[in-house]
Amino acid sequence: MDGRTVRIANEMKKVISDILMYDLKDPRIPQMTSVTKVDLTKDLKHAKVYVSIYGSEADKASCMLALKKSAGYIRREIGRRMIIRALPELDFKLDESIEYGAYMSELIDKVVPKEERDDGGSDE
Repeated sequence: MDGRTVRIANEMKKVISDILMYDLKDPRIPQMTSVTKVDLTKDLKHAKVYVSIYGSEADKASCMLALKKSAGYIRREIGRRMIIRALPELDFKLDESIEYGAYMSELIDKVVPKEERDDGGSDE
């Protein structure tokens, strides 16, 4: 993505976050839902919106369904709040990188004793 596309994607991320937090009243979308990243195509016609959802697998599935059903509303709100020549089609994707990071950290904790991590693992 070029600089302009990155700026638009970052602004879109903020706008979508606000819409999810303050405007959508769907009970299937938990409070702990956050937009982690927006990837825009250069022509601004398609956007992948990555969201992190805190909850069970059933909660995540339900939330993703609600987001996909709300995509038209969210798209219209983006058009209302941003000056943009083309409104992209929104494709919501589940971002599990936070859960994966926590899982990896848990695995490291099981393998490496805490004392070794605290002193940097040096043998001095």
